[in-house]
Amino acid sequence: MQENEYTNDQYEEVEEVVNIDLGELAKRYEERSFFKRLADMQKGLSMPRDSREYKAARIELQRLSAPLIAIIVPVLIVIVLIVVTAISGTRKETIKVEIAPPEEPEQEIVEEPPPPDDIEPPPMEEVEIQVDTPNPTPHSDMTPMPSPPSTQVSVQPAEVESVSFVKSPIRMKSMVGSRNPGTIGARTGGGAGYGDARTEAAVMKVLWWLKKTQKTDGSWEPGNRPANIGFALLTYLAHGEYPGSESPYQRDFGPVVMSAVDWICANVYRDGAGLCKIKESDANEYAFLICAYAMAEAYGMTKNPNIKDTAHMMLERIVRGQGPTGGWDYKLNPTSSRDDVSYMGWAIQALKAGKMAGLKPDGLDLAIKKAIHCLKTRNYSKTGGFSYTPLANNTGGKTGLAGVGTLAMQLLGRGSEPEALNGLQVMRNWVPTFNATELDPGAKSPGTCPQYYCYYAAQCKYQAGMKSGASKQDEKTWYDWNAAMKKVYPSAIIDLAERVKDWSGKDHKQGYYKNNDKYTARPVMDTCLVALQLMVYYRYLPTTQTAAGADDGHDGPAEDAADAAVDKGSDVTVTVDI
Repeated sequence: MQENEYTNDQYEEVEEVVNIDLGELAKRYEERSFFKRLADMQKGLSMPRDSREYKAARIELQRLSAPLIAIIVPVLIVIVLIVVTAISGTRKETIKVEIAPPEEPEQEIVEEPPPPDDIEPPPMEEVEIQVDTPNPTPHSDMTPMPSPPSTQVSVQPAEVESVSFVKSPIRMKSMVGSRNPGTIGARTGGGAGYGDARTEAAVMKVLWWLKKTQKTDGSWEPGNRPANIGFALLTYLAHGEYPGSESPYQRDFGPVVMSAVDWICANVYRDGAGLCKIKESDANEYAFLICAYAMAEAYGMTKNPNIKDTAHMMLERIVRGQGPTGGWDYKLNPTSSRDDVSYMGWAIQALKAGKMAGLKPDGLDLAIKKAIHCLKTRNYSKTGGFSYTPLANNTGGKTGLAGVGTLAMQLLGRGSEPEALNGLQVMRNWVPTFNATELDPGAKSPGTCPQYYCYYAAQCKYQAGMKSGASKQDEKTWYDWNAAMKKVYPSAIIDLAERVKDWSGKDHKQGYYKNNDKYTARPVMDTCLVALQLMVYYRYLPTTQTAAGADDGHDGPAEDAADAAVDKGSDVTVTVDI
């Protein structure tokens, strides 16, 4: 046997050693679990510091620090949360403390102040007014006033649900933005161009008289009921009186206005042909125009939806009732070319008020432009200002209706054009009066309705004399008229001995006016026409002012430019088939 050969025992011994070494080597490379490694580390840390096991355990501790922190930190947080929750959930003893409520002072009840006492005007200074009275002229058969009422109604109006009036600012822009107590007081404090305590005292007597004489259904008698209602509404609105206003008289006059408005809303209807009408109107439908004017102003000042619907429907009828030549005739006949300037005056006032209030019936702007064309070319009179109906060569006619056409031109922004200036010249020497023969001392025959003519003349003279840049002549004409008006009208009122009680029981004076003409059964109209003149100071701004010509329309840039041109008196091309 050779020397390098091993016995079987030796081979077995070597194999056992090799297997042990391989086992130790395998143990080094086997994947130990986290907890196994943790146990080995704890065991090694307990060994002597200079031993191999202790050093290996220190190295293992460094390797396992991150995983340990990842486990320990969340565990600690959970423990802290459990402890905090347990502590906060522990029942605590609550000590009840009763606090006696403080003694509240007795609340003072603020009562609404009653309307102010009647204005006591100072004694009137003597103002000499010379009037050369010509010989009386025969009465004309022509009258611009409503005819006897018509009882023909084809369709009963639908019932109107009452809509509450809410506190609303005047929405008709600056043209009527001065109808508030503060401005009224300022405009009636005296001065050559304004009113005074006497004029305002007369107005208040009228307002209390209208309250006293109103019927339970909201109307006034005698005379044509819708016309009376229209005039009375215009008078109250001119003074800024309506439900929800800031007037100190709102509690008394607000219900008067509401009742009158309700009457119109309930009595405006469409006939079998779909034509808008009003019950009990006069045969020629003057009352329809006057009520439409009043309702347009009422909507502009209240924004009441019932008023809007009614006013829009009425204005729509006026637009559609315009004649082919741009004027209007009785019964709003759209086929007539008669072009009655008296009738036209109320139609234009209604349309202007509707435009200022933001009402836009189809064709409104074109109707206004056609009306201007008609006034300038058909109803203009070189000698009479504006004629009742068109005349050959624009010459002739009586002078009484000069104010109607002139005011219409002013309201439509054409007050500086030759036709309106000529109308002012025709009225230059007119004086306020209740006698038709005294209206025009220049010996021209004005007609038969003095206060009807004065109603227009006062507005025309105020517009011309108080506008910015007014001529000295127009300014003096207005000052002279105003001085005479402040002397004549307060003295002419018919005072009644009976007082009118307001809601608080306080007494107020009342009075009315009466024209000296053949139309005797119309005290409401006569009275309101005078009162409207005495409120001209704050009823309208001069229409030549930019703010006064503004409206709430939304027709777009093109129409806005056209409207601005009309209001400012610029040239506007109007194509009218005549």
